[in-house]
Amino acid sequence: MKKIIVAFIFIVPLLFVACDKGEEEVPAATPYTLVIPEGLPPMNIPTTNPLTVEGIALGKRLFYDPILSRDNTQSCASCHLQDFGFTDPNQFSTGIDGIAGTRNAMPLINLGWQTKFFWDGGANGLESQVIGPITNPIEMHETMENVVAKLNAHVEYPGLFKAAFGNEEVSSQNIMRAIAQFERTLISGNSKYDQYMRGEVLLTAQELNGKALFEDMEKGDCVHCHSTGSTFSDFEFRNTGLDSIPVDEGRYLITLNQGDRGKFKTPSLRNVELTAPFMHDGRFQTLLECVQHYNTGFRYSANLDPNLSFAVKGRMTQQEMEDLVAFMKTLTDEEFVNNPAFH
Repeated sequence: MKKIIVAFIFIVPLLFVACDKGEEEVPAATPYTLVIPEGLPPMNIPTTNPLTVEGIALGKRLFYDPILSRDNTQSCASCHLQDFGFTDPNQFSTGIDGIAGTRNAMPLINLGWQTKFFWDGGANGLESQVIGPITNPIEMHETMENVVAKLNAHVEYPGLFKAAFGNEEVSSQNIMRAIAQFERTLISGNSKYDQYMRGEVLLTAQELNGKALFEDMEKGDCVHCHSTGSTFSDFEFRNTGLDSIPVDEGRYLITLNQGDRGKFKTPSLRNVELTAPFMHDGRFQTLLECVQHYNTGFRYSANLDPNLSFAVKGRMTQQEMEDLVAFMKTLTDEEFVNNPAFH
């Protein structure tokens, strides 16, 4: 069974935008019905940015349009490819000036249930995170002023903004709103695991053993951070012992709290099979390497997560690690990565 959320626009009575001095009436944007797959919680959609058909369509077009970059060569989708769970298969993405970043592009999956964005949580909302890649000097290297000017001068965009927001004058705020609307529709909830939970398919013996290891506090102990079901993450920030002394100080760069050194956001494991390389710096190429890190490779750094501090190294055999990987592969959602509504 699927939950349905209908986002309404309340600010325009009689479905028309108020007009002054004989201005042409503009039909209000069409409320969009968001279908939430069984197993995922209701999504908290801000009242200041309800989902609409026109807003989502505009956000999708902006997401794929290189006009957002300074030289009109790079779009959001350049570093967030649908085939790879809306992430970049390269270790680091390269911006318009040929400069590589220092962190692996995060997958854009089930963003509507998250409250802080980027590996370090530097953005507090889905709308506000839109600006980061556009203005970052090693990414799209543009200013919002220039983006607004380019869109206002465009043949089609003013009309699209008018249809979505009732005003053809493009603004930074409505750019952020539109892209956030589209990103909230990037929902993944029909993997083999989900089908298993709905009683539609069976897991293999290896996948079932991997699931048990995933939930076993003495073995995989993955559930402390990647709770089974739903979003497969609590989206909190943790130091997972990648380095004894963090090369990238992560969350500390935002909070300046000493206890946050080396902490990074816990990503969802949904579609994790498709989102290699792994970790904030893309240091691991395979899921087995990731599991080996948590089994034997983690380092005892100052802010190491308590769950790892008490973990016994070598607690899983090679076969158990392979079984754990087999279970994580059941989180691949072919419907999501092939959904034509997303590209």
